[in-house]
Order: sequence, then structure tokens, then C-alpha cells
Amino acid sequence: MEYTSGAASWQKVLRRAVAGLLPRRPRQRRPGWSIGVPLIAAAAGLLFTTTATTAGGTALREDRRPQLNQLIEERQQQVTASERRAATLRDEVEQRTDTLADSDAPIKAQQTRAQRSLAAAGFTPVTGTAVTVELNDAPQHNDEAHSDATNDDLVVHQGDVQAVVNALWAGGAEAMSIMNVRVLATSAVRCVGNTLLLHGRVYSPPFKIVAIGDPAALQQALASSEGVRLFKDAVDDYQLGYKESVSTVTVPAFEDSTALRSATVPR
Repeated sequence: MEYTSGAASWQKVLRRAVAGLLPRRPRQRRPGWSIGVPLIAAAAGLLFTTTATTAGGTALREDRRPQLNQLIEERQQQVTASERRAATLRDEVEQRTDTLADSDAPIKAQQTRAQRSLAAAGFTPVTGTAVTVELNDAPQHNDEAHSDATNDDLVVHQGDVQAVVNALWAGGAEAMSIMNVRVLATSAVRCVGNTLLLHGRVYSPPFKIVAIGDPAALQQALASSEGVRLFKDAVDDYQLGYKESVSTVTVPAFEDSTALRSATVPR
């Protein structure tokens, strides 16, 4: 048995004795924490990897409008090229049909029958007295006049163009064009934002609608249209553009596709 001497030795002995009398605190075990840490780390790594893959080396909040504009321009160029090729093929078909008609009586008869229907179908230009309606967005520089207006209040909408077109048809329009493009009663008028989509092409305001017919009847139809009246109210409130004039014009022939997408048998 080893004896200790001095004050320091007695203090050590006293601490060991007291420690032996006190109950030992149980050690807390946290098995869940030891398992959760690797799982959280793995989930974070997966999230970072997915984000990097999605971004593809670019910022996620990068402005993609320039790329979208370029894509639209490329598609418009493709549409224009396809239309040129389609026009060339139509001319070739007509030339070959004319050649066959000289020696084939049934083809000649059908060709004559088709020629009589071209004007009524809208496939020939028409010249006459017309009513021209021009719709335009409100000017952007006059902020004081637009202080209580929203963006939707300051632009021409699809319903506004449709209201004018439907009123002119109801007024007895014989031929009509929008942005100098011939339209028929079945032509669809669609707007994307404040741009007009017509026959695969995009047009910006002002939108010009021309209808050949009796000017008095056409103008009366415009005045009686509720949709046109609502637009004129917006013209007074938000300075939207509305012009109406009468002149002699030539409406071009219809040049869009003539392929039937659907048909029903008359009863």
C-alpha cells in the first residue's frame, strides 16, 4: 500500500472518495443522430447534383428571352420558306393540269367548274369600295393618363379584333383582309400577348382590317356591335387607337392552305 504526503496528495484522495460516493451519470445514446447525419448528407449531395444537371452549366434564372426571340425568328423563316415552296408546287400542278386539259375533256370540264367558284371561294383578288378599321395599343409615353390602368387595359385583345371582323361580316362584307392578308369566314383570329397570329405569321399593332362592301351597311354594323362599342369606350378612357375610313382598295386573293380538316354531310 502506497502512502501519499502533502496537501496535493490529500486533495486527490478526497476527490476520489467523493467521486466514489456519488452516483455515476448514465451516458446518453443517440442512435438516431448517428444514422440521420449520413442520410442528410446524401440527400444534400443528390439535390446539388440534380440542380447542376438541370442548369446544364447555365444560371437557372438566366433571361431566356433572347433565345426565345431567336427561335421565333427561325420558325418564321422556316414558315416563309415552306410557303414559297408550296406556291411553287401549286404553280407546277396548275401548269400540268392546263396541259392535260387540252387533251382530256373531263379534266377541262372540272377545271372550268373550278374557275367559276374561285371568286366566291376567295381565291381571286377583289377591288371595290371598302371600310378600313385600324386598332392600336395606347401610347406608352403618357403615364399620367394611364395611372389607374393595368397592362391589359392598354393593349388590343383578341376579342377586340374578333368584334370588328364579326361586325363587318354581319354587315355584308364581300371580301376581307387583315394586315393585307385575305381571310375567309372560317379564318381564325388569335392573339398572343399583344401580337396577332394569322395563318402562321405574327403581326404587331396597329391591326388594319379592310372589308369590301356597302360602306353604309358596314359602318352601321360596326356601330351596332357591342364589342366594338366597348373598345371605343376604352379608347376614350385609355387612349387606345381606333380609326375608321372609307376608300377604294384591292383585297388580295386567299393564299393559305385549302386542305379540308373536317367536313359534314349536309342534310
